[in-house]
Amino acid sequence: MSSPRPRRRPALAAGLLALATTAATLALTPAAAEAVVLPNNFKSVGYLPSWSGNVNAVQYQKLTHINYAFVLPNSNGTLRAVENPAKLSSLVSLGHANNVKVSIAIGGWNDGDDSAFEALAANSATRTTFVNNVVNFVNQYNLDGVDMDWEYPDPGASANNYSLLMSQLSGALRSRGKLLTAAVVAEGYYRDGVPTAVFGHVDFLNIMAYDGGSPHANYDWSINAVNGWKARGLPAAKAVLGVPFYSRPGYYTYAALVGMDPANANRDCATVGGAQQCWNGIPTVKRKTQWALANAGGMMNWELSQDTSGGTSLVSAIYDTVMGGATPPPTGRTGPITGIAGKCVDVAAASTANGTAVQLYTCNGTAAQNWTVAGDGTLRALGKCADVTSAGTANGTKVQLWDCNGTGAQVWQAQSNGTLRNPASNRCLDASDNSSANGTRLQIWDCFGGANQVWRLP
Repeated sequence: MSSPRPRRRPALAAGLLALATTAATLALTPAAAEAVVLPNNFKSVGYLPSWSGNVNAVQYQKLTHINYAFVLPNSNGTLRAVENPAKLSSLVSLGHANNVKVSIAIGGWNDGDDSAFEALAANSATRTTFVNNVVNFVNQYNLDGVDMDWEYPDPGASANNYSLLMSQLSGALRSRGKLLTAAVVAEGYYRDGVPTAVFGHVDFLNIMAYDGGSPHANYDWSINAVNGWKARGLPAAKAVLGVPFYSRPGYYTYAALVGMDPANANRDCATVGGAQQCWNGIPTVKRKTQWALANAGGMMNWELSQDTSGGTSLVSAIYDTVMGGATPPPTGRTGPITGIAGKCVDVAAASTANGTAVQLYTCNGTAAQNWTVAGDGTLRALGKCADVTSAGTANGTKVQLWDCNGTGAQVWQAQSNGTLRNPASNRCLDASDNSSANGTRLQIWDCFGGANQVWRLP
């Protein structure tokens, strides 16, 4: 069995690893006020290895899911001790503080040794032992789910056992509100080691579209890999396109490559150490993300500690592309917010009581219609904030006035089409029933950019 990617500690030169780690630690401290719910539930998934990367350097505000890599199974269904458990605990705390879901990745390349998976999956008793241990591990670390990374079940008996294992895991995890995902090979023989029945057991598949293609992980090869999975029946929403943050045939991290020459951020290939190395630069990552927005459910990367910070970050390139020109509201401006038929966003009866309705009304220049766009993404009037009632996320949840409290229910992000999106619900500020009548309640609703969702800020 040959490796489609290194999933344990790669054999990097000490200098390259140090350069990558240094670049990672320069990343900005995560900011909870930023959006981590992307439009149309698009996923941005990153792996963070136990052996590399600083949890304080992760750009949580630009990710939706993080998989901690790895914990390994034993053939009897038990789990080996996780490496750097304190790091995992910190990752969970910081992830949850930023509304990011954190899962444990089980397996990995492990030098091509999948014998423990083969053994435990072949027996109903050890499958049950494994599932029980996984559930206990998830509960112990307050995780959001599990990313199964068996590399790789063979077609035939091994594939059938994998399907049985995933079915049992799905029943145990998803019934508890936990995620079950899996990392899968891009193409070829081992793709058939994942039976189509597994598609119904998982929330999504992380398709490892790298360590293949010529040049490495090129656009056409990667898109064809995802389309191959979709042709087998994988729903587009469950297809997550993986991109490498490193080169081939040698293994240079993206951070190291950019450190050697900043122009490498916008290239896919260059001569390094006397040989041609190829990776995915910003233009290719953005192009893949644009394709995924229309044809898949998200983007995944291997792995976060290999990224840079600032303007050359590939995590940022994915996020910026997904947001599609969205910009934060202009801060510090005060005045009316107008919507459908030129009506103003208004606090009913100019009341300052918590729970007061936020509505449409004929513009009258009163304090009840004087809104300040604050730097934290809130909209403020009469000393309070526009708030989604009870932090609801369902269509039709009403918007009210409430004490400003820094929660996601009070964050509004201006989009390029004039809508105001609440990232916690991934829904937009909406005038109920497409009405412009005085007293029309404002609510959240699926974003579609209709006249009743377009707002003009001060």
